[in-house]
Parts: sequence; structure tokens; C-alpha cells
Amino acid sequence: MLDINFIRENPEAVKKGIAAKKAPARLVDDFLRADGEWRALTAQADRLRSEQKKAGAERNIEEAKRLKGDLAKTEAELNAAEEQRQAILTDMPNLPLADVPEGKSGADNVVLREVGKKPQFDFPPLDYLALAQKLDVIDTERAAKVSGSRFGYLKNEAVLLEFALARFAFDMLAREGFTPVIPPVIVKEEMMRAMGFVDRDADRQESYYFKDDKVYFVGTSEQSVGPIHAEETFEEGELPKRYAAFSTCFRREAGSYGKDTKGILRVHQFDKIEMVSFTRPEDSANEHLLLLSLEERLMQALAIPYRVIRLCAGDLGWASAGTYDIEAWMPGQNGGVGEYRETHSTSNTTDFQARRLRTRYKTRAADGKPSTEYAHMLNGTGFAMGRMLIAIIENYQQKDGSVLIPDVLRPYMGGIERIAR
Repeated sequence: MLDINFIRENPEAVKKGIAAKKAPARLVDDFLRADGEWRALTAQADRLRSEQKKAGAERNIEEAKRLKGDLAKTEAELNAAEEQRQAILTDMPNLPLADVPEGKSGADNVVLREVGKKPQFDFPPLDYLALAQKLDVIDTERAAKVSGSRFGYLKNEAVLLEFALARFAFDMLAREGFTPVIPPVIVKEEMMRAMGFVDRDADRQESYYFKDDKVYFVGTSEQSVGPIHAEETFEEGELPKRYAAFSTCFRREAGSYGKDTKGILRVHQFDKIEMVSFTRPEDSANEHLLLLSLEERLMQALAIPYRVIRLCAGDLGWASAGTYDIEAWMPGQNGGVGEYRETHSTSNTTDFQARRLRTRYKTRAADGKPSTEYAHMLNGTGFAMGRMLIAIIENYQQKDGSVLIPDVLRPYMGGIERIAR
């Protein structure tokens, strides 16, 4: 949710910001009209309460009775105006940060750098699914029989490899002050709404919702970690507060018809490690760079080539003010030609989510008096397990059809250095 005072004082800037994220600029004018009505009704209700109190003190029963009726009518109108105001606020996305590139779609995203040497094979590289089926580590055919399309069984060394990735990531992130957590995968509707993940029809269609219980399955780990401090106020010294969460996530993939229908690149159920940070506003830009640097360190440790992308305004998520993606090089994709595919993302949502969650911290105003401010919230991928398995299998494949285990993961693999049959 945007800052109401900022909208009042900077309407043109807000129009430009939400329009860059494909929301109608007219929402700002609609909000200001609703806000003006709300403010007028608030003043009227306050006046009527004062007059009613005065009439009661003067024992003017008839006047007090009339004022009571007027107040009830005004309060009903005030509630309706507040509902309208909040509905319009819900339709406004977070504003892009000033340094976010302009653009309308992913085609306008900016490649910041490419890192790592792409593997050179003296044989035609295979895609991960062909390799995984031969090695009996991924089974999508039986998963389709049991659960439907876009599911897969991980088997044998793939299971060990996933947990090796998890242990490696948690070991690294713990050294950076992240608290490990396994969060719930079911979230109340109001908490999902506060996080800004179900404001639009497209977002709701992507989610698994249970209407009888009014709960959602998480589609990404931060959806249940972000609300962990809802209605709470940090001491300033507690920030930054960092979590590293492991959870199973669920997505309908409603908007991906016909894309990546085979294998485990785009599935309904997947495991993920997610970083979540709560910071002071003045620290969030540096915290964002920290999350990106940790993502890069994880990729570099695995020696998987990648590139870093800065998303343009038109490609940002609803709650995001700025996002970096990492795309791993996958040499078996595109018929063995290879291509980059997204494996990581990190976003600064500024105070957009914290306002709805009412997550604050104690500080001091310019005059030295105690005050509270909304925290800034950030998130970033540690590992999306399925996609990392794909990247490892394709980059570490050998001519004999085996797959080497990255050096950094071997201590977690019980002595296994190669997947072979």
C-alpha cells in the first residue's frame, strides 16, 4: 500500500510511477476525490460528536437525539468513503525506484553483467530431462499418472543433491546473520492480501485458494515469512532482521499455457530457499545489493555461468520497487544450443508490504522525539531447487552420460562425486 500523504503531496509523481507499471494514472485522481470526501466526512463526524457531547452536558435531550441520528448517518457515509478509498489504494502498485530502467516488458530489461565461463563440450550436450531419465533421477511420466501434468518425482541422487543444495545455502546464509526457518505453506487470505500477492485477477488465478477455509497455498516462501512480524514493532537495533526459509511452493502456472510443459522447469509444486530481510528505509538499497551478492556467491560457488538482469519498470512485480534477476546458462536447452533461464530474483518492496502488515520499528524524529516508522521489506532467492538441479545436470554432464557433482556440494553428498548408471 502506498503512503497516503505521499499521494496527496506528489500526485503527478504517483501517476507516472503507477503508469510505468501499467496501472491507470486516473486512479490517483479517483483516490484524491475519495480522499477529499473522506476527510470532509471525518471533519463532519468530529463536529457532530462534539455538538452531541455538548448537548448531553446541557441536558438538551431532543438536540442530542437529533445529533445522534445525524452522526449515525455521517459515520455510515464515512465507512463507505473509507472502503472506496482503500479499494482504490489496493489497485495501485508500488512505485518503481528512481534508478529503475524505463521499459514496458521483459524485452526492455537490462543485462548488467555475464559471469563465468560457459562449458565447452566435445559432444552434443543433452537437455536435463533426457539425462535425468537415463540416470533415473527424475520421473515425470509416473508423476503425471499420479498427480497430472507439471509434476515430477525426484529420485536417487537428485534427492540427495537437493538437500545438499539446502545445507550448503543454509551454511552460507547463517554466516551472514540469516535465521533459518521452515514456515507454514498455508497462509490466511488477509495475510496474502497484505503481502500484495492477490490484488489482481492474474495473481489470484496463479494461486491455489481454498474458499471454505479462506487460505492460500504459498507460491513462494516470502508469502508466509513476510507476515511473521505483522502488527509488530522492532527496536531499531534489531534491524536488519534476516530470515532464510525453506518451503514447498505451489503455483497453478495459469499464465504459462504451452510453455515448458515437460520436465521440472515450470511445475505446480517445487521447493525453494528464500531470503527475507526487514530493514530501515535508509538501509534497504544496500540490503538489496547484499541479497544480490549472496545470490551471486551461491552461483559462483557452484561454478555455473550466469548473467544479472535489472528489470525495467514495466516488468516489475506488483509489490516490487526494484528487482534483479539472475539467469543461469543451461547448455542443453534449445536443442543443445543453450540459453539463459531465470533461477534467482531479488526485490526491494520498500514499505509497500509493511504498511498493510503494520510492521514498524522504533526510531527518533528529527527533533529527537521517539517515533515509529514502517520498515522496508526485501526478498531474494537462495535456491529454487528444481531449476538448480537442471542447471547442475546440464552444465556438469559428461560424454558418457554421467553428471559430476559440483565440488562445493560433495561434502554434503556422502562421498558421491558423480551420478552414473
